[in-house]
Amino acid sequence: MDGPHPHTPDLVTNDDGLDSVALVVGGLPRTQLVEALASAGVALNAHAETLIAHPAFDDLATHSVRIVTRSVAQLGLGEGGTLPEIFAAAAAQGLALCPVVTAPYLRLAWTTQSTSANSVLSAGESPDGALNIAAPLLSDDVEFPKGFYLRVVDGRLWLRGYRCDDLYVLPPDVRFAFCRGGDEASLSDGEPR
Repeated sequence: MDGPHPHTPDLVTNDDGLDSVALVVGGLPRTQLVEALASAGVALNAHAETLIAHPAFDDLATHSVRIVTRSVAQLGLGEGGTLPEIFAAAAAQGLALCPVVTAPYLRLAWTTQSTSANSVLSAGESPDGALNIAAPLLSDDVEFPKGFYLRVVDGRLWLRGYRCDDLYVLPPDVRFAFCRGGDEASLSDGEPR
């Protein structure tokens, strides 16, 4: 990317997909961020558009983060877990929430994500091959999207938003991206950065 992101991300992958990445996030005005996503061929769903329209994306601060991925099971939740349980289990392992603006920048950086085994875009359940980005919630309203996930469907890069309530149990194989402890957003403050 041009402008404030000359840093080439240091992507480390494994059999489950992305393992870790050092990345600079933030810095682009919303319109430039949306243009960068469009020019990279990234598709957005309505929930992703709603999240990007939030005032949290008005903050042009940049953040250098080291993102690591974990499945819900790797967080110690072998039967799955709700978002509050997943975030608490991550905190217990020294992981932190990513800055709110992380997902679009990670989507732009990670273009080698494997294609999903199915092409269903919305089924009311955790989608195959998705990587959820753990970040502070922008609203307590259950109708407002809770966060982003990255997915590739039929060869097309997607940045999608999702909704769920605090009772929805995500299966143990669902993967989340967190910041290495001490990098950015606190798991306890709940306020966007």
